[in-house]
Amino acid sequence: MPYLSILNLRNNSLGRYLSSERYTSSSKTKLMEVDLSHNLIYDLSYSIFQGHLKTVKINLSHNKLTDVTFNLPDLISLKEFDLSWNNIGGISSQALLNTLHKLSKQLKIDLSNNLLNCSCKNLYFLQWMNVNVYMFIFKHKYTCQFDNNDVVNLTKVNDIVKQLEKECSSHTPLIICLTIGIVAVIIIICAGLIFRFLWKIRYLYYMTRHKYNVFKNIQSSETYKYDAFISYANAETDFVVKEIIPNLECDDNIKLCVHQRDFLPGQEITHNITNGIHQSRKTICILTRSFLDSYYCMFEFNMARMESIYSRNGQNILFLVFYEQLRPKDLPLVILELVQKQSYIEYPNDEQGNVVFWEKIKDAIV
Repeated sequence: MPYLSILNLRNNSLGRYLSSERYTSSSKTKLMEVDLSHNLIYDLSYSIFQGHLKTVKINLSHNKLTDVTFNLPDLISLKEFDLSWNNIGGISSQALLNTLHKLSKQLKIDLSNNLLNCSCKNLYFLQWMNVNVYMFIFKHKYTCQFDNNDVVNLTKVNDIVKQLEKECSSHTPLIICLTIGIVAVIIIICAGLIFRFLWKIRYLYYMTRHKYNVFKNIQSSETYKYDAFISYANAETDFVVKEIIPNLECDDNIKLCVHQRDFLPGQEITHNITNGIHQSRKTICILTRSFLDSYYCMFEFNMARMESIYSRNGQNILFLVFYEQLRPKDLPLVILELVQKQSYIEYPNDEQGNVVFWEKIKDAIV
């Protein structure tokens, strides 16, 4: 029927069929009016109105539509679009709304007796509806349901749109700024804590690398493999080899841990240091400018300090020997703190003073 102008299919049960099929296979039709009301339609085929260039009236009332998802660009002559008595909450497709806007000068839409959604999700459609309010007929029969299930009459679309715009205003920039601020504060706090407890963290890290049984044996018995761990810079090697070892080990059977002699080959230096300090009763630091400039010397000093605090119940195991004259301003604060506690001795570099010096060292070790 190529010249058919009015198609009335109302009061049937074509909903399932029309959800995937068209009522005509022609790409062009002269239909002017199409009535598909009362057909239990939940959805329509996307291309159902393809080629309807002359159609002026479409009636889809009294169905079960929840949205308008079918294509409308070919309906350039459409003047009446009846969607009343459905379950339409809004039109979600912005492309479809743009198409309807192009037809706004002649098109009239009936959305009466649908329960529209007054929610943030449906705000765009309500804003569009407010701009194109003249397109809608029987507006006194429009109702809208909020998220709290309150139902209001939609006669004053503008007021409802303003209310929703306030409630749904995007807090994204504020949330982003707050998130960045919180993350920045957390990073600063974590960085501060790490800096504050850096040597404790490093000490615990290296301690956990020891075998459990070794720890158990050392801590269960109050004996140590070495009487003293000697921390010194390479520049003071001669002093250690020619003075410290002969005066302490040879005469009084004191056992020292000296890195050039007692460190195990093949192991990391940090592992040898923490292991040597942990297995020594005391740690003696030979303080010189070279010592203060040496990374590993300061590492040994701080590891011994952590050993005192966390493994020896606060007992001081550090003993400082000033082999050179150093000004207080040249010393780190942690070393100055020990100096103030008198946990140090100066090397006299004379024969009479040397006797007293070595006796004091022995007393400190034993």
